[in-house]
Amino acid sequence: MKFGVVTFPGSNCDHDMIDSLRNDLGQEVIELWHKDKDLSAFGTEDCIVLPGGFSFGDYLRCGAIAKFSPMMQSVIEFANKGGRVIGVCNGFQVLCEAGLLPGVLLQNQHQQFICKNVYLKSENTTASLTKDVAGRPLIIPIAHGEGRYYADDATLDELFKNNQVLFRYCDEFGNIIETANHNGAIRNIAGICNKARNVFGMMPHPERATSLALGNTDGQLILQSLINNN
Repeated sequence: MKFGVVTFPGSNCDHDMIDSLRNDLGQEVIELWHKDKDLSAFGTEDCIVLPGGFSFGDYLRCGAIAKFSPMMQSVIEFANKGGRVIGVCNGFQVLCEAGLLPGVLLQNQHQQFICKNVYLKSENTTASLTKDVAGRPLIIPIAHGEGRYYADDATLDELFKNNQVLFRYCDEFGNIIETANHNGAIRNIAGICNKARNVFGMMPHPERATSLALGNTDGQLILQSLINNN
């Protein structure tokens, strides 16, 4: 399984992701520039990653300009053919703007940038990304100013009905409660997937929690589950 990590102008977590996948998880990684279009080196068994950061300075809306990059047109085609795509933080925002995932990411409820470790868990045992991590509270860093997931009630009902909600913010015991919802995301949603379960988006940063040197490897469980379920 190969990973392609896309860099946009303003990306600042691309090398975090590259280092995590390549050095902590021992995966083959190809670096991709947003102006390129060529994904011929990747098959549907591979994965394209949209990392965190502030693509194009987050002007207009977060991810709104990045979705027009030449590479994104290829990523959309890749996803529509069944290829795996994962977006983290700003990458999640780009996926929503590009229409590959439903909903939007709004400004945090308290209108402040948040950078801290939080707990999240998955109750989802059907999405391939999370089969190995369902039910266990994980400590994963967040770092965002616009991470409050929102969708209308019909979309939310559909997401839960189809088991598309991957992760929800919780406390250290796994309780999904309001006080554990640091950005005000609707229904504590931290990550979702599409109906076909090949496009994944989440606000927390698993790539920042894969190294023993940093004292936290819970992010390995998330990224490793993607590899194991290839």
